[in-house]
Amino acid sequence: MAANKSQFDSQMNDPHNRRRFLSGAGLGLGSIALSSMLADERRANAAGLHLPDGRPHFAPKAKNVIWLFMRGGVSHMESFDPKPMLNKFAGKSIDETPYANVSDPELLKRVRVVVVNDANGQQRKQLYPLQVGYKAYGQSGIEVSDWFPHIGSCIDDIAVVRSMWTTDDNHGAQVQFHSGRHMLDPRVPTIGAWINYGLGTLNQNLPQFISMGPRFFDRRDGHYLGPAYDAVELKVDPSNPLDYASPQRAVTPTEQQMGFDLVSQLNRLSDSRYPRDAAMEARTKSYELAFRMQTAVPDVIRFDQETQATKNLYGLDQPETRAFGEQLLAARRFSEQGVRFIQIMHGGGAAGAWDQHSNLKAKHSQLSMQVDRPIAGLLKDLKQRGMLDETLVVFATEFGRTPGSQGSDGRDHHPYGFSVWMAGGGIKGGVAHGATDEIGFHATENPHYVTDIHATIMHQLGLDSHRMEVAGHKRLEQDFGHVIHDILA
Repeated sequence: MAANKSQFDSQMNDPHNRRRFLSGAGLGLGSIALSSMLADERRANAAGLHLPDGRPHFAPKAKNVIWLFMRGGVSHMESFDPKPMLNKFAGKSIDETPYANVSDPELLKRVRVVVVNDANGQQRKQLYPLQVGYKAYGQSGIEVSDWFPHIGSCIDDIAVVRSMWTTDDNHGAQVQFHSGRHMLDPRVPTIGAWINYGLGTLNQNLPQFISMGPRFFDRRDGHYLGPAYDAVELKVDPSNPLDYASPQRAVTPTEQQMGFDLVSQLNRLSDSRYPRDAAMEARTKSYELAFRMQTAVPDVIRFDQETQATKNLYGLDQPETRAFGEQLLAARRFSEQGVRFIQIMHGGGAAGAWDQHSNLKAKHSQLSMQVDRPIAGLLKDLKQRGMLDETLVVFATEFGRTPGSQGSDGRDHHPYGFSVWMAGGGIKGGVAHGATDEIGFHATENPHYVTDIHATIMHQLGLDSHRMEVAGHKRLEQDFGHVIHDILA
């Protein structure tokens, strides 16, 4: 017996054997749970690269981000950028209007085509009238589409940026909006990964960066930063919120804790012999996080502690809004618990449900109904809890839709000008910043490439985007973006 124990002790003093034991000890989650703690390991082991120490570069205005991304391409003209000239010149070719110059080849050079002669991503010449009305809201009087009345009621807390542009005319623009790079470029880290990389955790029991909803084209975030900075994908399902979260075999919490305690004893024994084994320490902490997440994550997405009034605010009482509303309520609860970056994707399918090449009026109306009330509920709930000041909410999409019609009742992809908005976290409310031309074609006033949104988010979190770089991976100037100071409070 003593010989067996001696042999076991000898084996467990080998870090490789300990790691195998850890991975089979029923602690769950496997590699997906390494994110937060392996980030610490990467910082410790690569000090020569001048990696962040987890602290902001300067005093932050926000602590965390809720990132809402509408996949497929929301029509800017039928959401947050009204263009009455589309009604006046409806049915006419752009060349027959005073705005023929928007087709100047020099103005169209920014786009990089992934698939030549693709049926989509083309310029559409015949102007298509607005498919919805507009109303002015709040003290600011900013006009918002009738498809978004609940968000309109929050407009005095929102800064709309009406002058976004990008260079991908197809749905790889989803990747571009998150990373700043075109699909023809190598994959690089996303905005969520950079924030995960740059800032320390606010809650040792939860990951720093989570994602909910459908993802396509690229489901990774960390790329050359490493998988430690990928988002942890979650579902609003308390019984199974995390893939691979449960142990592979049936074990009780008591048995898990016993195994955990044994490994801790073995690690302490090893630590006395190898006191500077940083890699083992980081991996041990990662499995401790995995163990804690098994309890912490399901607790966050249980809504039995919420009042019925709060649930109704998010639309949980209606079938059209329930699914997205549950994700946003979960986002508020994760934000409350200190998760840094909460990413929520809306719109299933490879291209994204907002991709209305036809039947725009019916489909945009249906999709906006799914998100409008829950998003307004999120803003109002954050505000009444005193959380909006430190929680930055972003509403984005990969590009807009063409002023011209595709077929009889749709709009094509449009990268030259579109809208996003931001609220909370030190953002000035009741602001409409930038502009497109009279028919919504080009961003003409204060144009912003997509990484300007990234730079603004980082700035509000206390990070200088130009200091977010690692050796061996030179970033382009456009990768860093420029802070949109005009929308900061």
